[in-house]
Amino acid sequence: MDYKDTLQYLFSLERFGMVFGLENITRLAQVLGNPQERLATVHIAGTNGKGSVGCLVSSVVQRAGYRVGLYTSPHLISFTERITVNGVPITWDEVVQITDLMRERIREHEIPETYTFFDFTTAMALHCFSRQRVDLSVMEVGLGGRLDSTNIIRPLVTVITNVSLEHTQVLGNTLEAIAWEKAGVVKDGVPVVSGVTQPEITALIAQICDDRGAPCYSLGKDFHCQEKGPGRCTFRGRRWHMEALTLGLAGRFQITNAALSLAALEVLEEGGYCFDRDAVYRGLAEARWPGRLEIIPGTPTLVLDGAHNPAAAAALREVLEKEFDYPYVSLMIGIMEDKDADAILRELVPLVNDVVVVQPRMTRAKPAEALAAVARRYARGRVAVIPASDEALAYVRAHTPENGLVVVTGSLFTVGEVRAQLKGGIEE
Repeated sequence: MDYKDTLQYLFSLERFGMVFGLENITRLAQVLGNPQERLATVHIAGTNGKGSVGCLVSSVVQRAGYRVGLYTSPHLISFTERITVNGVPITWDEVVQITDLMRERIREHEIPETYTFFDFTTAMALHCFSRQRVDLSVMEVGLGGRLDSTNIIRPLVTVITNVSLEHTQVLGNTLEAIAWEKAGVVKDGVPVVSGVTQPEITALIAQICDDRGAPCYSLGKDFHCQEKGPGRCTFRGRRWHMEALTLGLAGRFQITNAALSLAALEVLEEGGYCFDRDAVYRGLAEARWPGRLEIIPGTPTLVLDGAHNPAAAAALREVLEKEFDYPYVSLMIGIMEDKDADAILRELVPLVNDVVVVQPRMTRAKPAEALAAVARRYARGRVAVIPASDEALAYVRAHTPENGLVVVTGSLFTVGEVRAQLKGGIEE
């Protein structure tokens, strides 16, 4: 197959939807020789911030001279963004070669084609990282944790960023149920770094860690990060004390992600990795994570942020209120059908002058008219419905003053479509 045919095959696997369980990924890994057993990994679960923590950890590890693989989802423009080594996406040729190899092995072992897109791509990432002999692989959980495809790994350190209500139809409709699913990534004896703040959820995770003999290091108890101005902070860990850290990722909420990253790096250093202070400082400062509070200068200025659930929308609202000062703000938003649109819009719409509602080119996207009806409950200005993102972007730029701000958010798919237009085309 060529690359286009390969992508068609990969995305055809989405017909199986979300099938939770480790049976499929275990079979796929076995036919590849169980590459996860040859990898040193960091495993990152949680509701929000997983990608940012992965980005920060990877940046520091690479700056320290190690070869690091990073597996994240979803992608913004190109499928290849999901699997990177030292910040460089996997090539088209590699995608084709690994897919062909896996399909050949699947046929040889007569594995039924009931595995999901995420099962397959997780196995691809593990094989790629093993083949490229990375010194460390950083793996982001896709959804939940306990039954997520990435959970076949045994990491050096596990990170749980936070817990809030999300995917309630799959993970449960209480924080406790969701936390239990996410804490399913905790392995016997493997240290856990936790950014969870709710007392009852903190206690639950601590109990699970205690039951499994896993040391648990908690934000605000075992390590601390304090803001010292926009994009600057100090860190106090169990062993590391660092002043005047500068973050390459924008937004006050990234300070928490930096704290989790540094606490995880402390654990890695205790396990034999070496991080000089220059690598830590430069790695944090040089980190870039597209589509997450990404500022695009211009007239008007654009901010791209994939705030796809109420907690992320609340974080974005805080940034808009406290870190941005524009006389006019427009919101361009598209949301997936399975998200809590009312809660997301309730956080963001009252802050802005105008709203433009779009419908990403995804079967799971919430219809634009239905989303607009929710937005009008909270709007103090006009709500325009322009489903196509290219037309919507042109409209919102034309109707926002040159000294204003356009915020593009609601889903990483929305952000991806807009970013593709700004960067020169979307991968089909």
